[in-house]
Amino acid sequence: NSFAVRTNTCGELRSAHVGQKVTLYGWIQYQRQGLFLVLRDFQGLTQIIIPQDEAHSHVKQLLSNAPVESVVRVTGIVSPRPPGQENPKMPTGDIEVKAESAEILNFCKKLPFEIKDFIKKSEALRMQYRYLDLRSFQLQRNLRLRSRVVMRMREYLCNLHGFVDVETPTLFKRTPGGAKEFLVPSREAGKFYSLPQSPQQFKQLLMVGGLDRYFQVARCYRDEGSRPDRQPEFTQIDIEMSFVDQAGIQRLIEGLLQYSWPEERGSITTPFPSITYKEALAEYGTDKPDTRFGMKIVDISDVLRLSDIQFVQNALSYPRGTIRAICIPQGVRYLKNKDLESLKESAKSQFNQEIMEIIRRPDGSLKSLLTKFLGEKQQLELIQALNMQVDDVVLLAAGEHKQVCSALGSLRLLSAGLLEAAGLALRDPTDFHFLWVVDFPLFLPKAEDPTELESAHHPFTAPHPSDASLLYSEPRKVRSQHYDLVLNGNEVGGGSIRIHSAEQQRFVLEKVLKEDSEVLSHLLEALESGAPPHGGIALGLDRLISLIVDAPSIRDVIAFPKSFRGRDLMADAPDYVTPEELEPYHVQVSWPLEEKEAKKN
Repeated sequence: NSFAVRTNTCGELRSAHVGQKVTLYGWIQYQRQGLFLVLRDFQGLTQIIIPQDEAHSHVKQLLSNAPVESVVRVTGIVSPRPPGQENPKMPTGDIEVKAESAEILNFCKKLPFEIKDFIKKSEALRMQYRYLDLRSFQLQRNLRLRSRVVMRMREYLCNLHGFVDVETPTLFKRTPGGAKEFLVPSREAGKFYSLPQSPQQFKQLLMVGGLDRYFQVARCYRDEGSRPDRQPEFTQIDIEMSFVDQAGIQRLIEGLLQYSWPEERGSITTPFPSITYKEALAEYGTDKPDTRFGMKIVDISDVLRLSDIQFVQNALSYPRGTIRAICIPQGVRYLKNKDLESLKESAKSQFNQEIMEIIRRPDGSLKSLLTKFLGEKQQLELIQALNMQVDDVVLLAAGEHKQVCSALGSLRLLSAGLLEAAGLALRDPTDFHFLWVVDFPLFLPKAEDPTELESAHHPFTAPHPSDASLLYSEPRKVRSQHYDLVLNGNEVGGGSIRIHSAEQQRFVLEKVLKEDSEVLSHLLEALESGAPPHGGIALGLDRLISLIVDAPSIRDVIAFPKSFRGRDLMADAPDYVTPEELEPYHVQVSWPLEEKEAKKN
């Protein structure tokens, strides 16, 4: 209560305060028949008894007539609640405050929704009236926890490990590759700034400048729309170090998360397990595996290799052909036929992958279109390879390795959701399974033209030391020194050891990626000026906090988020500007025909 005119908050009064005269400020949460009201502030709730005697009639009239959510000051005496009227669900449930004087600081009009966590509100309405939604206990808890975590991170990095907190520019220039960037017009005709998708170049330049250890709570921008786990503007914990290797960065981040982890969420164990990109794809069908449950993808190519099944033989005849499967525990009991059909349809529509099911009956035999092609020995080998129990359902796929694994990885997650919806507990939201994914490919074929390459991470990532020579002869085979941090199937961080040789960086840009290196001439010059070996990482703060508090969307841990379409529904942004305002920036708007007509009308 330092610097405030109140004596206490609405969440701190206890039996020990009985008899004290207190002054509370807050919002009226609830009022009942002129007898009592519940006052709310950021810390909690306190029950206020409205006086009924003639001497305090003006106080009664004031508090009885004040609308819910009005802001009031109440002064009164803390009293114990009458026996049997205590409320064990409220921290202040043993006491009440008998009001002696009160003041309405601001009357509240009728609101578009009630400020109660259990009242269902559409997300659009919540975002339109975000200043009201922020009054909810859940959002308050989320934002306060976020603040505490960030403060602990600052302590760990700056106070314990000598990092320097540096703010980098928001107006910059286009970076080749990566996400689409927002453009900002300048007063120079035809010239635009870009909003950085990350401070990547700046933090590398800080290492060239000799700062050794940098960190920043960085605002970043990507012009690619919103998803539940992404916003056009977002925050990351940005880190860079000189004279460090991959293991050093990983140890730093494990220590950082352990130090800043909220006590109420239990403890996390370090070191985090690690898996290669190749293993992740083969076992989980994704580069961000959720390791809270099993159902790993199993290679059964050798079991079926000698069978007479035509589609199996066709698949195995290809260079990267494979037969793989996942086993859904108790699938017969928990999944309906329509569920299995929806899983198969999902694999077909998303991955163009056919799926075959195998069921283990109560008598131990297998039910499938495949069984007539398999002898007893092969069926037994299949049961053993997949560890099939009675009532388990196996989903089998045959074809090209990456397509098969990606399809089964998707079905693994969809199956888990269906099992949980049917009542089988698989993924505990209070469990936190961190995982490092390492040894990513340095380059990937471009989707629009597979003969050309693009960076798997970004163009500044260094090749794996064992593959450095392949960079100049077979770049498609080169692994990178890129590492991702995954939590419960969500990527919460990514980083790499950087290229610190100007010659190697120029080769990657010009020869491999076919980019104009002139755009990065400042960085290349810096690398020629005695750049130390360096590396770093960025943690997605919004996503990390949303997982810690088990929020369905990162919008639930951001004070003023954007909508799915990247709009601010509260302020109605982005907005139109006049031609006169655009003139100094040499920009003219070319309106689509239908919008021209609408503006005329």
